[in-house]
Amino acid sequence: MLVIKDKTLCSGCSACEKICPKNCIQMIADAEGFLYPKTDEKACVNCGLCEKVCPITNKKNIQNQIAAAYAVFNNDNEVRKKSSSGGIFALLAKTIIEKSGYVFGVGYNEDLTVAHKMVESENQINDLRGSKYVQSDVNETFLKVKQVLEQGSLALFTGTPCQIEGLYSFLGKEYENLITQDVVCHGVSSPLVWKNYLKEQQNKFGAKPIKASFRDKRKSWSEFSMSLTFENGKTYSKTLNKDVMLQAFLNNLCLRPSCYNCKFKQKVHASDITLADFWGIEKVEPSLNDGNGVSLVVINSEKGERLFNELKGNITSKLVSYDQAIKFNSAVLNSVNPPSNRAQFMVMATAGEVKKAHKKYCKKSPIKTMCEAIHKFLYKIKTKLLRG
Repeated sequence: MLVIKDKTLCSGCSACEKICPKNCIQMIADAEGFLYPKTDEKACVNCGLCEKVCPITNKKNIQNQIAAAYAVFNNDNEVRKKSSSGGIFALLAKTIIEKSGYVFGVGYNEDLTVAHKMVESENQINDLRGSKYVQSDVNETFLKVKQVLEQGSLALFTGTPCQIEGLYSFLGKEYENLITQDVVCHGVSSPLVWKNYLKEQQNKFGAKPIKASFRDKRKSWSEFSMSLTFENGKTYSKTLNKDVMLQAFLNNLCLRPSCYNCKFKQKVHASDITLADFWGIEKVEPSLNDGNGVSLVVINSEKGERLFNELKGNITSKLVSYDQAIKFNSAVLNSVNPPSNRAQFMVMATAGEVKKAHKKYCKKSPIKTMCEAIHKFLYKIKTKLLRG
């Protein structure tokens, strides 16, 4: 019987819930808003499948090898503008759908909660585009992926590394018609903190928020903004150094406990393709840095390479050194450290006082503020020079 005694050893992937033959496991939110498995002891038959399927306690050896790494962006500037970095996910998804396949990724529900969804038409891809720095509920998508694969259709599943490995563990065997794409993950924020943040914004603007973007690039790719649209037509936009939710996330105050000791930080990922922001592009491959966003694409398998090669006519890309590429993205190999005041922040934020918690626990030193201002100024100058 599965019992979670140490929350740092549960990523919330839900593989245990989906594998249970008696349906006696449910993913239940704890006081911080994160989902954990809870077992109905009376219904449990002690088959042990839930423990065997856990991608953390039964970590599998990854057979993949890094085939190549690329600096890439989508040649369609409109798609690129609406994407977090280079707009590559949209092309991957479009390619799969053109083959009558299905794409599974993270979108918003009507109330802006974050959840995995299945899409099967090109006009639905936009629902999954863009980063959401909140842990998604995979709900029934593992089961739907299996159903799609068993009927012989092509499937692309995207998510965090722990969700990818959770899916593989749940499926229990290789499927040639499954392609997976993960992201380099900083960590995932509490859905409850996100919910309370939206409530505070609703109270402030006098209407329900109906659209959200964690990575609005209208100002710049490096200085992205949180943007919200409300039912009454009002809009909100603040940059990453001013928005309450983005600051909580970037200061590591509201991440899932397992994110502080992530078991999936490694060079080679289990997915077929890994996507990330190409931070440091101005140093590694400055010719591609026009300030509008560049993706790092890492090819981990032959399936991933075949799919990526199909994008070639729609992208600008350059082969890069993998080690050089990840030099400026510490999240590839390193978990963040839990702040000493995380517990205090979470008590206040989960009680509905996100803004007050931010004011109290997200203070920056004058030196850090000055350094950030200098960095932004220099980045803008470099970008202007590159644009001519």
